[in-house]
Amino acid sequence: MQTIERLESEVRGYVRSFPTVFSTAKGNRQTDENAREYIDFFGGAGALNYGHNDEAMKKALIDYIESDGVTHGLDTATAAKQRFLEAFDEIVMKPRDMNYKLQFPGPTGTNAVEAALKLARKVTGRSQIMHFTHGFHGMTLGAMTVTANAAIRESAGVDIADSTVVPYSDFYDDPQQSIAYIERMLTDPFSGMDKPAAMIVEAVQGEGGIHVADYDWLKEIERLCRDHDILLILDEIQAGVGRTGPFFAFEPSGIKPDMITMAKSVSGYGLPMSLVLIRPEIDEWDAGEHTGTFRGNNHAFVTAVAALETYWRDDTLHQETLRKGEHARERMRSMIDRVDGFNATIRGQGLFIGMDCERPELGNEISAACFERGLILETTGEDDRVVKVMPPLITPDADLDAGLDILEDAVKYVGRQHGLAGTAA
Repeated sequence: MQTIERLESEVRGYVRSFPTVFSTAKGNRQTDENAREYIDFFGGAGALNYGHNDEAMKKALIDYIESDGVTHGLDTATAAKQRFLEAFDEIVMKPRDMNYKLQFPGPTGTNAVEAALKLARKVTGRSQIMHFTHGFHGMTLGAMTVTANAAIRESAGVDIADSTVVPYSDFYDDPQQSIAYIERMLTDPFSGMDKPAAMIVEAVQGEGGIHVADYDWLKEIERLCRDHDILLILDEIQAGVGRTGPFFAFEPSGIKPDMITMAKSVSGYGLPMSLVLIRPEIDEWDAGEHTGTFRGNNHAFVTAVAALETYWRDDTLHQETLRKGEHARERMRSMIDRVDGFNATIRGQGLFIGMDCERPELGNEISAACFERGLILETTGEDDRVVKVMPPLITPDADLDAGLDILEDAVKYVGRQHGLAGTAA
């Protein structure tokens, strides 16, 4: 850790919450250089839905490297890219009656968001983007424009314009209030709102505090977009690839977005890769109009195919994630009930779960207490008040319960530290 502290920039973040040097990782566990093992409820912030070093993906990658397969290809045609496109079409899109062109905009989620916003403005000739309270879409300048977090927006260092924030599904007690507000703003010529090029929305807001969109609300958002000739962008960067159960978090709503942004677990192995799914009718890019040196990660194509073949030929992972998620949420509700004076709300879908602490200082204290006990998880949302439970989807039941046991012990410990009733040792 001394080397990290001496040489790495002060911008480092997660290492401050997890102050150890990790050396190996497998499945849903990581081991540090002192041979201490940790249960992983962090999942690479959503980049490791299938866990660490999955055997099928590892073998596919090693075989590809040993065959001297193309590593860096820009956007040239490669065998690895062709196989990924075929697998994604066959396993993901066709069974869901989806028809999209795939763009590889760069290695990260924020690259995908930037490309989607840029294309929306090109197609519509309008500049405004509508985004939502508690939303998060990345840390580059355009993505920060449609992110609600004030601290992140201020970090841009310049004035941020061409965006309008509106209420998310659960901002009011009744989601219909949000729809009524947005519709009034779009239809009243004196509202002061310029007609947007697009709306960008998450079906489940991860970094905003695990806020879940009502499916009927999503349908109404789609209706508003269609009624007012606004493009609909679904950000599936963290919520997608099975995190909530189905491959896409928005899937159960039945909507058909104009664009879908993906990254994090789309490569399966934690390798950098992002996608923009674009409705063919709006794929108006000129050749090379949006480009980047690392927009074709062939190693990621290889592991992504292995992930699709292993986990998405049937709905086993989907159903298991729903089952495990319901079990985890019930256990988390029970642990709250056992600590008098500890008030928190449980939100989420699948294995994308948040414990929103009424007293915001408790969130980071619980996370730290978990780490001390051998469990890695992070906090999110306003004032880091939401304890985020996001284990790899392949986590065995026994390890899921073992991690939840640690979380419960941490909640009790922090409760005792704050003198909450019902937390005697």
